[in-house]
Order: sequence, then C-alpha cells, then structure tokens
Amino acid sequence: MASFDQDLAPVLDKDGVRLTVDDALATVTLTNPAKRNAQSPALWRALAEAGQALPGSVRVVVLRGEGKSFSAGLDRQMFTPEGIEGEPTFIDLARRDDAGIDASIAAYQDAFTWWRRNDIVSIAAVQGHAIGAGFQLALACDLRVVADDVQFAMRETSLGLVPDLTGTHPLVGLVGYARALEICVTGRFVHAEEAVVSGLASVAVPAAELDGAAADLASAVLAAPRDAVVETKALLRGATGRSFDEQRIAERAAQARRLRDLAGIGD
Repeated sequence: MASFDQDLAPVLDKDGVRLTVDDALATVTLTNPAKRNAQSPALWRALAEAGQALPGSVRVVVLRGEGKSFSAGLDRQMFTPEGIEGEPTFIDLARRDDAGIDASIAAYQDAFTWWRRNDIVSIAAVQGHAIGAGFQLALACDLRVVADDVQFAMRETSLGLVPDLTGTHPLVGLVGYARALEICVTGRFVHAEEAVVSGLASVAVPAAELDGAAADLASAVLAAPRDAVVETKALLRGATGRSFDEQRIAERAAQARRLRDLAGIGD
C-alpha cells in the first residue's frame, strides 16, 4: 500500500491540512481524524493555500483523509449560535447584504476550485463518510477512487440549505440531473457499488487497498506526456459548453499545437 506523504517534509501543515510534494506528485491530506476531518473556514483557507503553494513540477494531486472517514462534512460547531471562535456564524452571514454573503461564500469556494486547473489532474481517495462539504470536496477533484465502505451523501438540503461549495455542477455532469436531484433532496447515502456504476467513482477497492489504488491511478496519469494530458483535459472540460462543431474546431486547434510541439516548431 502506498504511503504517500508519510516520509516527506510538508510544504504546508496547518488547520487540518497537510501538503507534501514528491516531484510531479503532490498529496493533500486532511489530518483531523478525531473529528472525521470535519471542515471549517480555517480548513478551507488552508486548502486554498495548498493550491497556491503547488510547485510548477506537480502534475498530479492526490487528496486523501486520515482515519476512517474522508470528511464527514461541516464542523458541527458551525451550526451552534456561538459558532467557531474568530469565524462568522451562520446568523452573522445571514445579516450581511447580498454582496457580503456572496463574497463570504466565494472565499469558501476557493478551497474547491483549484483542483480543476488544466495543468494538474486531481484524484480523491475516499473512504468512509464523505458527507455534505466532504462530498463536494471529493467532487471538486477530476477523478475519484473509493473504498468499499464509502458513504457519499449531500445533506445540505435536509438542513434547509443548498450545496454551495461547487459540488452541484460536477454532480449533474457525472450522474445526470434526475439522479443528482434525488441524491440532493433526499440526502440519502450513495455507496461504493452505485458510485462506480453511476460514474461518481472510477473504481472501488477494499479500504486497505485505497491508497494503493490512488497511487496506481496517479502513476498511470504520470506515464502520459504532460502537455498532451493538459490539452486533453482542457478539451474535455470545455466540451459540454461547446456545440459539436465548436468542439471539432477546438480539437483541431489543440492537435495543431501538439503536432508543432512534437516536431519542435511550436511557439
């Protein structure tokens, strides 16, 4: 089983997030297993900082959580009247004007957006609970491998809220509108078999093999030439926003860049 970041000096290690880098492979680990890697604004700021700290050598980022759960969602203290010390409570947020609420949520979302950058491929290794914000963090990554004990759930609607940490777009893209709606409004669990069949996950393995499966997938991605992977990811990410003919044009332009690069006559 892969050890990932256990023997590497961390580039960042704060607020429940550790980033290590081994040449082209970076590992982001959620490091608060006692609280099932519950999420808070401090953790989100650390995740955003991890994205900013990635060296240019990195091609693949593996996201994982220590302990039995990937992330059980928001820190429950955020739901209390007093909230988390030094952070705005839900009531504080509600009292802000539209621009203030928008700015606060946009800042939280920064932790969930950089995983989609075209210059990296991100892989979430997910075990146990991945609930709410935990589900959305897994959805932020390009690919997911899961343990056979995984339990995805989107519980925001059950709490009178909506998923607002960038998870709705990838969820609909992966499983379709009807199933995404049903998953969100019922708050039910999605287990390993359904995750694979529905396209949420690439593969499900026994929990003891999860790190190894993520490492194998990372190695397979790293085996392909970097620039070809970057161009391919950009093509696929943009495909749903283009017409068929627009995608044909994008393919031709990308291939022209690759051919010139391979021939040594690129810009």
